[in-house]
Amino acid sequence: MMNRNKSVWRTSIISITAVLMLSACGGEKKEAEPIVPPEVQAPIESPKDEQPVEQTAEFTAPLTGMPLEEVSNRRPLAVMVNNAPAARPQSGLSQADIVYEVLAEGGITRLIGIFQSQTDIEKIGPIRSIRPYLIDIGESYGGVLVHAGGSPEAYSIIKKQGKQDLDEIGSAGAYFWRDKDRKAPHNLYSSDEKLRQGADKHKFSDEVKIPQYTFIKEETVEAEDTEEATNQASDPDTQSGEPAAKVDITFLLKNYVVGYTYDQETKLYQRYMNGEPHIDLNDKSVLTAANVIVLGANHKVLDDVGRISVDTHSGGEAMLFQQGKVIRGQWVRSSGDAIRFVKDGKEVPLVAGTTYFNIVPNSPGFETHVTISNP
Repeated sequence: MMNRNKSVWRTSIISITAVLMLSACGGEKKEAEPIVPPEVQAPIESPKDEQPVEQTAEFTAPLTGMPLEEVSNRRPLAVMVNNAPAARPQSGLSQADIVYEVLAEGGITRLIGIFQSQTDIEKIGPIRSIRPYLIDIGESYGGVLVHAGGSPEAYSIIKKQGKQDLDEIGSAGAYFWRDKDRKAPHNLYSSDEKLRQGADKHKFSDEVKIPQYTFIKEETVEAEDTEEATNQASDPDTQSGEPAAKVDITFLLKNYVVGYTYDQETKLYQRYMNGEPHIDLNDKSVLTAANVIVLGANHKVLDDVGRISVDTHSGGEAMLFQQGKVIRGQWVRSSGDAIRFVKDGKEVPLVAGTTYFNIVPNSPGFETHVTISNP
C-alpha cells in the first residue's frame, strides 16, 4: 500500500490504518492577530512456495482516502492559520487532510487547515482570526472552529448561531500557547491534543457526519500515463487531463505567488511560495498535495477597513491538478455539503492524499490568476 503523503502511517496485518484593501485586523473584537488486537493463530505449516497475499485497506479516511485501522468519524478541527510573512514557515500543515487558501484583508491570504485523520500533531499554527466565509468553510466539514479573535461579523454569527468554536481570546485561552521565538501576533499555537481537550471541556460533539470524497483506485495511479490507466480510471471521461507539471497562482498581489510543482517520483505536487519551498516547521518537510484545486469565487469589499466577503456557495470555474495533469471543470456545493470538483456534471475522483483548495477572485478573470507550465 503506497502512502502518498509525508504523513506518518502505521501498517498492520489485517489493515493498514483537514484586498483587496490594506488592513489585517482593524475593528476586530479584541483580536490577538495576530486507543488488545485479536489473537491470531498461526497455521501449523505454510507451504514453502506459498506467495504472499497483498493486503488492502479495509477502512479509509473520508477526506484523504488514505488507509485507517478503523472507521473514523472523529470531528475535524478547522484551524485558522496565519499566512503573513512573519508567520512563515507554519507548523502542522503537513498533517492536515485538507488545506484551503483564501484572501483576507490587504491581499494577504489565510489558510484553513482541516485536521481529521491524523493525531499526535504537536504544534499547529500560528493561529489567527476568523471571518464569516472561514466559518462557512470550516463548518462545511463539521469542524470545531479554532481561531484567535475575529471580525465583528464573524463574532456576531458565532454568538447568534451558537457556533462551536475555540477562541484563544475568548473562553479557550488555556488550550493555546505563545512561542517565545516569534513576536506576537505571529506566535500563537496549539496541538491537536490540546484542542480536543478544549472541545471536550466545552462538551462539543466529538463525532460528526463528515463529507465523503471519492478517490481513484490505487492501481490507476500506479498505471498513470499509460493506456491501462485510462481503462482503470473510475471515469475515463472525467479523469483525462492536459499535462501540468507546474502551476503558479496569483491571488491578488503580484509579489505573492503560490506555486505547485509535480514530483514524478512521489506523484505529489510540492508547494512553493514566491519560488521558495513552503515547509512545515515541525519536521522541515516541504508541503505536498496529491490534489490541487483552484476555484474562482466572487469577492466583495465590505467596508473601508478592507474586509471582504467570499461567495463559497454559488459554484463556478475550477481546475483540478493531479498526477501531473490538469482537468478543467467546475466547483459546486450543495446545501450541507463541502465544495466538490465536477466535470460535465460528474464528480471527479481525487487521488488519495492531501488536497489544497485555492480560492481566487473571479475578477478580472478566473484564468488570469493561473499560469500552467511544463518545463
